[in-house]
Amino acid sequence: MKSFNFVSLMPDPKARLYLCSLFVTASLICCVYVIGTAFLAKDDIIFSGFGMNDTQHDAQVDKCKEKCRPLGSEALPDGIVSRTSNLEMRPLWGKINEKTKVKHSVNLLAIPVGIKQKELVNQMVEKFLGNNFVVMLFHYDGIVDEWNDLDWSGRVIHVAATNQTKWWFAKRFLHPDIVSEYDYIFLWDEDLGVENFHPGRYLSIVKEEDLEISQPALDAAKSKVHHQITARRRKSRVHRRFFKFKGGGRCFSNSTAPPCVGWVEMMAPVFSRAAWRCAWYMIQNDLIHGWGLDMQLGYCAQGDRTRKVGVVDSEYIVHMGLPTLGGVLGGHKLTDESPESSTQTENLAGSDTLATSVLNEFDNRSAVRRQSYIEMRIFRRRWNKAVKADQCWVDPYNNQVEQTVH
Repeated sequence: MKSFNFVSLMPDPKARLYLCSLFVTASLICCVYVIGTAFLAKDDIIFSGFGMNDTQHDAQVDKCKEKCRPLGSEALPDGIVSRTSNLEMRPLWGKINEKTKVKHSVNLLAIPVGIKQKELVNQMVEKFLGNNFVVMLFHYDGIVDEWNDLDWSGRVIHVAATNQTKWWFAKRFLHPDIVSEYDYIFLWDEDLGVENFHPGRYLSIVKEEDLEISQPALDAAKSKVHHQITARRRKSRVHRRFFKFKGGGRCFSNSTAPPCVGWVEMMAPVFSRAAWRCAWYMIQNDLIHGWGLDMQLGYCAQGDRTRKVGVVDSEYIVHMGLPTLGGVLGGHKLTDESPESSTQTENLAGSDTLATSVLNEFDNRSAVRRQSYIEMRIFRRRWNKAVKADQCWVDPYNNQVEQTVH
């Protein structure tokens, strides 16, 4: 009422107009304030919603980061990424008849081969194919067509590269993602006799003994034995160590390092899938002879190398020790160790051309062996350098006291 009295006390029309304008202005300010507050409140809700979405988005991003994607596949949806492969042959057209389809092989045999050892290789391949193995032949002499007369030739994988070694082929064609479907990988030389060897029984023993890296024992009476740990023990099923009490390189019951224990020779190693994935990474791309790998394979044994690495005695082979790269004549090595070498050289002495050829082959073989020693020293230096450089790597055998006396 006082406001009316106040207005009534101001008879001047200009004053009343001013007052009305002031009132309207104040009202407008109040309206703007109310509307603005509501708008800001709505924006807060909207922004808050966006904040929730961002949080959810971040969580989704974190979840996706947890997926281990193969390098290069980041641009693809995960479901379309095919991470592995195998060596199974596929038909050019049509569906595979499930009734006639051969049982999927779960083990692989890979061998470097030359045509001069065709009969030995034939015996091996027939035995392994009969036990449902995939077989891959590495033709180091480049000759492939001359194997076509064998019934199984079209069923195996042929890879040819002249004068390359087993380890050269393995590094390039047996990547772990390619052979990941195979439980065991047999990476064997070609000069092995398998008359007393059965692949199925061998694998049964390996599984029962929990061996990740193994080899069949050598028949010492018929084989070229370089290391006594590989020699067959007649009354044994499996052995993991050997003993030497005299001379250099002694081995005792408490020895913990190769070659006393946890060691196989490289002419006939057998790897589990996990062990091969590790071993493949250790093979050096430029060191093709593989010398030095044998002393470190125990690191790939997926556990204690004194238990996970072993030699199977009950399934054994013959190692003929035939050199193949660098100097072979009629399947025999031309060195001073060969009883035929002097006779062969004398018989060829009348021909300068043939004599030169023989000497070149001998020189090449010597050069191959010399290169093998060089590569072994290089590998050892690389290993030692890697051990020193990797601050995160812990040597599981570093604290074991080696009792071998040299």
